[in-house]
Amino acid sequence: MIPKASFPLLRNTLAALSLALAAAAPAQAADVTLSYAFFAPAGTFPGKQMAHWAEQLKKRTNGKVEVRTYPGGTLLGARDMYDGVTKGVADIGLGAPSYDPGRFPLTAGLSMPLDFPNATVASQTLWAVTKEFKPKEYDGFKLIAMFTTEPGYIQSRNPVRNLAELSGMKLRAAGTGVPVLKALGAAPVGMPMPEVPQAVQTRVIDGTMTSREVLKDFRLAEQLKYVTDYPTVVVTFAAVMDSKRWDALPPDVKKVIDELAEEMPLWTGKYHDQENVGAAIEWAKKDHKLDVLALSPQEKAAWDAKLAPMVDAWIAEAKAKGLPADRYIARARELRDQFAASKK
Repeated sequence: MIPKASFPLLRNTLAALSLALAAAAPAQAADVTLSYAFFAPAGTFPGKQMAHWAEQLKKRTNGKVEVRTYPGGTLLGARDMYDGVTKGVADIGLGAPSYDPGRFPLTAGLSMPLDFPNATVASQTLWAVTKEFKPKEYDGFKLIAMFTTEPGYIQSRNPVRNLAELSGMKLRAAGTGVPVLKALGAAPVGMPMPEVPQAVQTRVIDGTMTSREVLKDFRLAEQLKYVTDYPTVVVTFAAVMDSKRWDALPPDVKKVIDELAEEMPLWTGKYHDQENVGAAIEWAKKDHKLDVLALSPQEKAAWDAKLAPMVDAWIAEAKAKGLPADRYIARARELRDQFAASKK
């Protein structure tokens, strides 16, 4: 018979043994496992968004959902991202509608030069206008997250303070950045971003027009000492899930995913503007004496006038396809101003 005085010691021993066994036991498997594919590296700002979303979903479902991320094209590339989701290669795919305007004809309007001040405002506008207009191009998909880059800026070896200095300048561009540079009188050159540093060094090009985190990510500030403070066009991103896969998820998981969808434009925009681009600009100014050049009011008006026909042409073309293009652009501009004024 165990002495009564030994009971507390016995209870403590059993409790310690129970904790040890629990720690040694394998972790309980998640109820839901989702694969999430993206075409660019994990270190890019959309890759950071992807990791943040996956972490938050797991945390808010108390481990019920495990998300396996596949950045860098390890599961699906940029060209087959959305088809791959439809075919079930990945549960979720993060792609760029800006790179496929034929498939996303209404969303393409957000890639026009609409004078977005930053990624935060542009991302919030994209999400709000998409919810409002419900473009048919997303039929068959559940939208998981939407956001944009910051607008592209001219980053050059020589200063660009007016259209005369920009004339004929060879600048790398992609997507709608190409017609923007043509309209402004520059000479756009298409090439993959990883090739840009070498092309700048060998003077094949005079610079680039893209979001400014590349100044640090690709160390372009070592050669490109000037940024013209004139925002041009953004690149849109959309993460989607196939509707049938979405329908099969538990209601509580759907609720958390919907909550995250509302948060992602602001979270991603702020991360990109402040930690990604902001840090790159500060580094470039401090370590490489980057000079940010402002346009005079008259010069900005002249640049705006050069780009206005591009928006008008898109509206006419989209309306000819039966899309509410004029209302879409008008509403996007209205939302842009509202979000810019809110200073969230």
